[in-house]
Amino acid sequence: MTTKQRNARRARVQAMNTILRTLYPDPRIALNYSNGWELVVAVQLSAQCTDERVNKVTETLFKTYTTIEAYRDASQAEMEQAVFQCGFYRNKAKNIRGAAGVVLDTFGGEIPNNLDELLTIPGVARKTANVVLSNLYGIAEGIAVDTHVRRFAIRFDLSDYTDPVRIERDLMEIMPQSEWWGFNHRLVHYGRDYCPARKHDCTEHPLTKVYPKAANCWPKAR
Repeated sequence: MTTKQRNARRARVQAMNTILRTLYPDPRIALNYSNGWELVVAVQLSAQCTDERVNKVTETLFKTYTTIEAYRDASQAEMEQAVFQCGFYRNKAKNIRGAAGVVLDTFGGEIPNNLDELLTIPGVARKTANVVLSNLYGIAEGIAVDTHVRRFAIRFDLSDYTDPVRIERDLMEIMPQSEWWGFNHRLVHYGRDYCPARKHDCTEHPLTKVYPKAANCWPKAR
């Protein structure tokens, strides 16, 4: 990223955040959960799945499995059936069961409050860790780059990359840390309310007015 690009992107993302804060002054995660463990499970299930679908699945899942031990002790086949509707159910079931074991054996049943420890839990990559930290503890160690953040970062030329890890680094460089926590949540809501991933006319959308070229940029899915 050149100095010229950095300065332009800082100004652009500042303008975007001003609009997003006005539209969504109190953004909240769309996933339903009642404790830290349930949040970890819900975020894992949300990979390549809509939050709406996840909430339907977890409505039953959280009533069926009321302790972390219950997740750990469930059979693979049982957990696969429980999370089947979220897609990639074999890996998700395996990771949830493995995560339950690590949370119990390594962390005494508590969800860690730092990035490095969270990343040792099966199925928890940087996106999940950032979501958990920000929502459970109000800690912003990074920016959760999900499909929403990725596509807007590319469309609005906020990064030179398409890889979520590199996009996160670029966003952290051009955005003050005080903005990190809400950026993901606000873009998720904005994508649903104004600008979904499918091609459409978005020339009059609030954010497009900050960067009109975004109206003609449609990044490929991961």
